[in-house]
Amino acid sequence: MMKIAICDDEQPIREYLKKLAETCTDADVCVFADGEELLSDQREYDMILLDISLNQNHDTGILNGMDVAKKIREKSDAIIIFVTALKEYVFEGYDVGAFHYLLKPVNEQKFMEIMDKAISQIRREKNAEPLIIKIDGNYIKIPANNIIYAENDARKIVLHTKNMKEKTYSFYEKMEVLERKLGGSFFRSHRGFLVNLQEIDRYNHTNIELKNGEKVFLSKQKYNDFVTAYMSFLRRT
Repeated sequence: MMKIAICDDEQPIREYLKKLAETCTDADVCVFADGEELLSDQREYDMILLDISLNQNHDTGILNGMDVAKKIREKSDAIIIFVTALKEYVFEGYDVGAFHYLLKPVNEQKFMEIMDKAISQIRREKNAEPLIIKIDGNYIKIPANNIIYAENDARKIVLHTKNMKEKTYSFYEKMEVLERKLGGSFFRSHRGFLVNLQEIDRYNHTNIELKNGEKVFLSKQKYNDFVTAYMSFLRRT
């Protein structure tokens, strides 16, 4: 069963969001009044609705919403949806890979739209076939959504991942074979790079900047195909 956490320091908003979440999904929904309470919970959540201005009027020393999000990202790839009364805070959310945001007062229809997209992504990731690679005689399973990008290194491929313990994996494979295995959520931006479209932050005619701050090459010949593929991906998600 999908698990959703809601963290907001205003009790009426917590209960309202919980009611909406239970209306559009049969997930197990838990509510938290502050960030410390959420972070101390040992359960793994698929989605977290987090007040970005959490405790902003309280004394210093108490974690605010952005602090909590950064700590969540140290150990979890859960979808984070920020809830905020101040739109200018939203842009900070991209630093922690926020999926989307909801403005207070939360509009029910907008809530349902964003939840539908988030739930669809979670289901795709749960159903996606993991990539299995061979390193030093051992077979390693890597979920596709944990891969940020792949690059050629002589006769090997280096996978750059979101795994906390081991960020990169180097193994023998041809890039075109890896491209077929990973499918439509990845794009070959250059003969030496294969990018997870979900991890893109911005791009221009020569480079793609990823959410982790790294950049990969985007060849001139691939630019139009990339834009088409990326826009199609965004519509699907």
